[in-house]
Order: sequence, then structure tokens, then C-alpha cells
Amino acid sequence: MNKFDFSSLSSHLKAWPFEEASKLANHMKLKKNKSDKPALLETGYGPSGLPHIGTFGEVARTSWVRQAYQALTGMPTKMLAFSDDMDGLRKIPENVPNQKMLAEHLGKPLSKIPDPFETHESFGAHNNARLCAFLDRFGFDYEFASSTQYYLEGRFDETLIKILYFHEEIVSVIAPTLRDERKKTYSPILPIHPLTGVVMQVPMEKIDVTAGTVVWRDDEGKSFETPVTGGHAKLQWKADWAMRWVALGVDYEMSGKDLIDSVRLSNKICKILGGTPPTNLTYELFLDEQGQKISKSKGNGLSVDEWLSYAPPESLSQFMFNTPKRAKKLYFDIIPKATDEYLKHISDWQEIANSTQNHSEINSQIEILNNPAWFIHKGELPKLAGSPVSFTMLLNLASVANAERSEVLWGFLKKYDTDGSFEKKPLLANLVNFAFHYYKNFVKPNKSFRHANEKEKSALMDLVSQLEIVKNKTLSGDDLQNLVFSIGKKHEFEPLRSWFGCLYEVLLGQKDGPRFGIFISLYGIKETIQLIQDKLKSDNNFAL
Repeated sequence: MNKFDFSSLSSHLKAWPFEEASKLANHMKLKKNKSDKPALLETGYGPSGLPHIGTFGEVARTSWVRQAYQALTGMPTKMLAFSDDMDGLRKIPENVPNQKMLAEHLGKPLSKIPDPFETHESFGAHNNARLCAFLDRFGFDYEFASSTQYYLEGRFDETLIKILYFHEEIVSVIAPTLRDERKKTYSPILPIHPLTGVVMQVPMEKIDVTAGTVVWRDDEGKSFETPVTGGHAKLQWKADWAMRWVALGVDYEMSGKDLIDSVRLSNKICKILGGTPPTNLTYELFLDEQGQKISKSKGNGLSVDEWLSYAPPESLSQFMFNTPKRAKKLYFDIIPKATDEYLKHISDWQEIANSTQNHSEINSQIEILNNPAWFIHKGELPKLAGSPVSFTMLLNLASVANAERSEVLWGFLKKYDTDGSFEKKPLLANLVNFAFHYYKNFVKPNKSFRHANEKEKSALMDLVSQLEIVKNKTLSGDDLQNLVFSIGKKHEFEPLRSWFGCLYEVLLGQKDGPRFGIFISLYGIKETIQLIQDKLKSDNNFAL
């Protein structure tokens, strides 16, 4: 990062993490009770479920804001992955074992419920371990925090006493958002039942700020006086979020669109407690193929492991980087596009790095810093990154060859690779395997060819004739693209993309496809001639 003069570049850095970093920098300047503490960026995790693709997205995006902030300011930061493992288990997840055992512990803090997987001391500990392993897998730099540990160690005690002092003001913030029946009993305080261990959601009969206690009754009418400190009680969600911001001094936290109201209310409570709310980014939610909200319980989403079965992790990062404030469909069809976007960005970065010594030109520096690959690779250009062939092109090769093995794709690539440079591209080797699996599971079952009409048949025959003329010549992909383009113009396809639509739908059995000239150069001119001839012969017994 020290290669760049950020003071002179900052006004030109339009990538969204830099915009967020600027907001965070302003927040740090205006923050009351300034100290030398690093800017604290927090991500939240609810350990009643296993880490999922949304968890990855939030941590990755927060990491990119952190990277941009450090680059712009040179100031230290810390990222806290906070697990609310003191939350009471309200319903039993469907994807865990020992359901009957869990039913016996409903309402208890996750950190006090036996692990249904029987590998850790509690259900919360099991899922926390899964979270850390999940984040470590992607190399995130973070500090893990357990709600239970922080409550028990007294890290929240001072702020919890403030909650008691401002109890009625906090209730007045939340109450208007509740149903009439709930308004009568609401309190931000959730005492832990000393006998059953259940997180109690009951009205408070007495608030004693001096003693730091609350008086309440359980379902049997028995009265208890419980300290709010030392882990004897926890807070309702919105108050808990605000309390955490104040107690820990959180400076930045992003959250989903579904939490807009929670952010608004927690900001109010934070200010009541004398704190400064953190800078926030509201990101849009993921949608399935039908445009419905992704739901873990419905299983209509796409998991991290499913994604990584068909594409490299950088492609998932690319998908998460794109327009976080815009709703995006999250299903298998978007994997090739995200992969090729990443390949384009890493190629652009490499091209600039190779052509501009030490990134001395201002425009080159700006292009690099606004490039998603700069964030995905933490500011360091990998020596062997990138691929000379797009993921979509590999899928098209697999499609026309009806590939049953990934070696079929290598056959085309080695014929095209005259200088042996492909062997120096490790990502390409992975992409070949990914493309084969993706083709087998998603492309092949959905191939749908159509017949060419008379105009298209004439143009295809003309293309064969022109390819016959040049079949023994060495032409670049661009030369062949110009040849294909000229055939479309000659036969007066309007719009011209309808000619390329013909090539994709008639020859490849799909709606979209690659730059056809590049495809010909990879697949081979003679092989392309044969492909067209075979298709036309089978098309209503059309005779050449």
C-alpha cells in the first residue's frame, strides 16, 4: 500500500470501500473522547445457525472497508467478529442432530446448551468454532469475541448500569414499535433464571440503579432480585446492540436491509447512553432465482461450499464486492459471470503493473485502487494470478465437445497454446476442472438447440465458405471475430446481435455465448467448419 500517495489520490477513489472508509475517517475525527485506540469495525454472528454465505459477505465487505481506511489514513484498526452466544435458543434448527435433547433446553443461552454434535462443551461453542474455522479458511484478519465471555468477565457492567439508569427512556424508544400486549411487559433487561437457566422475557417490578439489580417474577409467581452485571442477565436485541457499541466503542458496522429499523432504534439507545453510533452501511439482501429472499430455513440459497465446488474463492469475493447496496440474485447461474468479472479485473491490474513502472502514473494508480482485485488480494498482485481463457469460454468448449472428461478441454487448450504459457497459469488448471463440473451439472442438462431459418442457413453456409478459405492460415481471435462480424453485416442481420444469437442457439444450444472469433480460434477452424456442417445436415435434412 505504501506504493501509492493516497493524500493526492483520495478524491479519485470511487470504489465503495473507499467511500465507506471516508465516512469512517470523518466519524473518527468527530468522535467524542478521542483516544489512541484503533478504529473498531464489528461484524455480528448469531450462533443458533452455522456460518453461511451471508456471514462470508459481511466479513469480507467489512474487511475491504478496513483495508481502504488503513490505506487512506495510515491509522490502526481492529475487526471484531462478535458472537451473540448468550442469546436464548428460541427454536430448534432443522439441520442439527439430537433434536429431542435440544428441545429440553429451549430458552437457555446457546453457551449453556449441550452440543448436539457432541464435539464441544456447548452448542454455542460448537458454532463459534465453526465460525472461526470458516473465517480462517479465507484468511480474514479478525479478533473473535463471545457475548457470554464478555458478560461474565464484566466488560459490559458499566454500560449495563447505565441501561438501568435510562431504563424508562429506552422503553419509550422501543415501546411504540411493539404490539399493545407486549408494550405492557417490555424491558430491555432479560434476567437469567437462577434455577432453570432460561433467559427470561418478563416485566420488571423494580429497577434499583444503586444496587444494580432488577426484581421480577417467573411463570410460577416466584419473585427474584437479579444483578444485571456479571452475566446474571443479558439485554434484548436492539438494546444489546446499542450497549455493545457504547461499551466497546464500535466505530463501524454494516448490516442488512432487514435491520434498518433495528439500526435506527439502536442508534437512539446508543445516544441515550452517551455514546456515538457507529458508521453504518446498509447492504441489500440476496434473492433466489425467482427473486424471493434467501432463507436458510427454506434452503433456497446457495452455500459457500456449493459455490466453491464450481469456481475459485476469488469469484465469490468478486460477487460480494459488486454493488452491496443493490439486491442480487444468488443462484448457480451467476457463478460464470462472477468468475469472468474477477478474471477481467486481475488481468487489468496485471496489464497496468507490467506497463507502468512502480505505478508512477496517477491514472494507473487510480485504476488499480478502484479495481476490485486490489481488495480481493489485499493490495498485493499475485505473481501467477489470472487465466488466458475465460470461464465462459471453457464452458462453451465443453458444450460443443460434449466433454465427459476435463482432459477434453485440455486437448483444445494445448492446441491453442503454442508457447506453453498455459502451464504457468495454475488458476487455469483449476478453472478447467471447475468448468467441467459446472458444464456436467448445469449446462449439459439444459442445452436446447433450435433450427436455423433460411436466412440463417445461408449465412452459416457463407461462414463455412469463408472459414474454408482461411483454414490453413494462422489468424488471431480478433481476425476471426471480424470475419464472423462481416458475415452478419453481409446478410443484413438487424440488429447484428441476432446473428450472434443464431450462432449461440443453433450451434451451442444456449442463449448467450463467447466472442465467437475467440471461440473459433480455441476450438479450431476446421472443427468449427465441421460443427456447422453437422448441424446444418441434421437440420431438417438440409443438404449442403
